[in-house]
This record gives sequence, C-alpha cells and structure tokens, in this order.
Amino acid sequence: MEYETLKIRSNGIEMHVAAAGEGPPVLLLHGFPDTHRVWKGQMGALAAAGYRVYAPDLRGYGQTEAPGGEHAYAMEQLEADVIGLLDALDIGQVKLVGHDWGALVSWYVAMHAPGRVERLVALSVGHPAAYASAGVSQWLRAWYIAVFRLRGVAESLVLARGLLALRPQAANAEQFSDWQSELMRPGRMTAALNYYRANGKLFARREFPRVKVPVLGVWSEKDVALVEAQMTGSQAYVDGGFRYRRVDGVGHWLQLEMAQTVNNLLLEFFAE
Repeated sequence: MEYETLKIRSNGIEMHVAAAGEGPPVLLLHGFPDTHRVWKGQMGALAAAGYRVYAPDLRGYGQTEAPGGEHAYAMEQLEADVIGLLDALDIGQVKLVGHDWGALVSWYVAMHAPGRVERLVALSVGHPAAYASAGVSQWLRAWYIAVFRLRGVAESLVLARGLLALRPQAANAEQFSDWQSELMRPGRMTAALNYYRANGKLFARREFPRVKVPVLGVWSEKDVALVEAQMTGSQAYVDGGFRYRRVDGVGHWLQLEMAQTVNNLLLEFFAE
C-alpha cells in the first residue's frame, strides 16, 4: 500500500514520518540500524484493521534530521521526540510499539508519560531494570556495545567493505540494502552509534518508575543480542498487566521474519 509522508517538527528537529490508515492511533518505533521501513509488514495490516498508523524515522535515521554531538542522542532527547511528535499530531493517547532501541524508548515514555500511552508492545527489549538484572549471559551477548562506543574505531569497522560486518545480522537482502543506502551517508553511522555512546549509564540506576499501562512483551528464540530473561523479567516492573509471547524459529528482526505472527499478536492485544 502507499503511505503518506509527513514532515513534523518535534523537539527542535524535523522528523520524517510514514503514515497510513484511519482510526485509533498506533505509533511504531524502530531500532538500530533501521528506519521506518522495518515496519512495512505491519503498517498495511494495521491500517486495514482500522488503525491510523505512524512510523517515524528516529533522530539520526532515514530522512529525519541528525543533530551533531553525542548528547543529542541521550534518552531524554529521544523521549522528548516522541512526546513532541504526539503533540504535533494532536494525539492524546497512543498504542505504542517499539523494537530494539525503539522498544527501550517506548519503555521510558511509558514510565515517564504514562498518560500518553494506552498500551505498550515491546519487541525484543524488555524493561531496563529487567535487562540490567538478566545476568552474565545478557552482558556476554551485549559485547558489541563496547565496540560501538569506540569513537572513530567503530565507524571504521562497521562501514568497512560496505557494512560487511552487519551483513550476517540482516533478516534479508532488502533490509541489508536499506542499511547500506542509509548508513553509508555522511555522519549517519556516527548518529546511529551515538545512541549507544550517549546512554551508557541507562542500566546503572537502582530504581526505575513502574509501568502502569498494559504491556505485551515479545521475544524471539534466535535473538543473538538478547536473552529471554530480560523480557520475562519485565513482569516484575509492570503494574498495568504484563503478557509475554515467545516467537520460535526467528531472530532479532521478528517483524520482518514472521510478520503475520507479529501482526496477529498486535491486533489481539490492541483489541482487548
């Protein structure tokens, strides 16, 4: 289906947003190193089911502006982008769906602005407190974060030979082609890596606000970066009701690898 293209000012930057459908609003937030296109398998299905769907390029990605400096990618800025986007779209409450970094941003929005979130779906990444307490196995899987924080070195390693280091992680050739076309642009790889550099202390806190909205957590069996415990453990930090679904046989990009399954989970949860 064809999508509308919106250019919206939020939190001091211009954001590119793909939109489709009519009805109650749904906001889809992508993660590293994607753009709104990672949701192509969900936008049409949600729009056909009677929802107004918005999928922005987060700051530094796609056609959204990429501010300079690491601090521009701190979590408080990412949260403010989402709240500003809701304000600009005149959305009081939204069904919020996030994957990877988009999931982490979604958790923070739900923690700090619960009145703006009707329901939250977190794909792959659990509540930050659950992540922090998931044990050695999770920290071992997150080894790449230390590399991503090496300024200049990480850019050279990841950009070498047309993103060859990222190729094994892509769900398919089309996704990898998207990564190449976007991240090879000047400054865009640094912007993406600044998410990791600006937020190194996110998991060091001892206490987090509790989430008071209904949450669906979805984790995929072959995720190489995240263990199951960091998602199932999220239940301990959710007061609005937590449901967990495991998707077997697929990796980190479950919304691409098993789009219909993810769509069914979203629609069932939204309809409750």
